[in-house]
Amino acid sequence: MFENILVPVDGSDHSLRALETAIQIAKKFKAKLTLIHVYQVSVRPVVIPEPTTLTPPPVTVITSAEVSKVAEAAREAAMKILKDGEEKAKAAGLDVEIMLKEGSASQEILKAVKEGNFGLVAMGARGISKLKEILVGSVSDDVIRNASCPVLIVK
Repeated sequence: MFENILVPVDGSDHSLRALETAIQIAKKFKAKLTLIHVYQVSVRPVVIPEPTTLTPPPVTVITSAEVSKVAEAAREAAMKILKDGEEKAKAAGLDVEIMLKEGSASQEILKAVKEGNFGLVAMGARGISKLKEILVGSVSDDVIRNASCPVLIVK
């Protein structure tokens, strides 16, 4: 029934509990786990107003080298989260694969579900960014609504 299980991980308590639950399910069904982490590094353009007699607000300019450093730090942090999860799954004797993606978390998770042969997505109820959830809706809600397989939400 659950030969392949996709587990989005972001290092939050909820995603760690989802991983533990997915490990138990995978052991019972002799399933393969695929851990996915999606990170996003975005640089937004800043419009500087025309000079006036008033002093314009200070603007911080970030160079492309600094953006690259931030992106590399995000990738390194993401790989650590994935490797930690991979170690837990391997310690439980499971076959595990890791996926690192850049972009929108819900879009990349749904893309993985669509392209993979997953019988289940096991994910945390809340991730790291609670403010983002309030502003744009939660990743788990989007996955529940749009995934083509069952979704297990773990608190």
